[in-house]
Amino acid sequence: MTQSRGTHAPVISLTERDPAMTGEEIAASLTPPRQFAGVTLAGYHPDPGYPSQESALAAAQSFAGGRASGGGIFGRRRGPAPKPGIYFDGGFGVGKTHLLAALWRLVPGRKYFGTFIEYTALVGAMGYQRAVELLSGSALVAIDEFELDDPGDTMVMTRLLGELVQGGTRIAATSNTPPNALGEGRFAAADFLREITALGDRFDVVRIDGHDYRQRDVEGHARRTDPEELDARLAEVAGDGPIAVDDFDALLAHLARVHPSRYVRLVDDLGALGLRDVRVLTDQSEALRFVALVDRLYDAQVPVVATGVPLDEVFGEEMLGGGYRKKYLRAVSRLIALTTDAAPGTDAD
Repeated sequence: MTQSRGTHAPVISLTERDPAMTGEEIAASLTPPRQFAGVTLAGYHPDPGYPSQESALAAAQSFAGGRASGGGIFGRRRGPAPKPGIYFDGGFGVGKTHLLAALWRLVPGRKYFGTFIEYTALVGAMGYQRAVELLSGSALVAIDEFELDDPGDTMVMTRLLGELVQGGTRIAATSNTPPNALGEGRFAAADFLREITALGDRFDVVRIDGHDYRQRDVEGHARRTDPEELDARLAEVAGDGPIAVDDFDALLAHLARVHPSRYVRLVDDLGALGLRDVRVLTDQSEALRFVALVDRLYDAQVPVVATGVPLDEVFGEEMLGGGYRKKYLRAVSRLIALTTDAAPGTDAD
């Protein structure tokens, strides 16, 4: 039930929200999140200590201009034909999403920008053939957070990207994992080596090294709030929009009933999120759903205030040592930014 805080924003519970999105609505939402809406390649500032960042910027500029990363106009370059895709591989917080969004802005024509999970959800909502028809003929399909978490995704994305590339669409992607290592530690990736290799063969892989920029700007730990201070802290950090306050376990149970592609609507218009009684996660499915929620909170720049276990300690040691380690560490980095006073900024991932 919606509550009120006097002159402050109304207080709601995310467990009351049950968002639904049609395939057409998912397609209409395939644009960069608002924090990246205005980024440019000129606004990407390479760390001089990591030359690969300067190289990645040059590769993005070349790709946006219709050239292979090594130079030469498509169709006029001697030697091997340039690949139809570019794949930014690197750790979290080195500017991959900034480059992807800036590249998306530069490419003229019909184009799409979404996370990997949004594209697989599009196929699920529309059906494979309708999704192909929608995306075919576009100038660019940009895929953020490219990951293969199960065999079904591997087969669908291999086929989908293959058909799009044959129709002339170019592909740009970011990931924390190089193409030839996708799926490792998550499913029997060796059984799908041909499909994974086929995906990788479509991309020029651009490695980006560096430190997580968020760790440069904020403290190294998520801020924990005492229970009696939760309301005051939320009022202090909240932006425009309602404040959501939920028990951690109740929210986790609700996330299991909402497809991750709809989490963007779950956090839509929030001014802040309060979490009560955070605990260490030991269930992989719960943890991955929480990661997906953190990603959408970060895209929307929703401040988070939490009691219980500090949010940078929410993933158990066993999880941090498994196949999803990079996902969990990225989520921790984002949670540190969302729970501190420092503004996360726009040079993300």
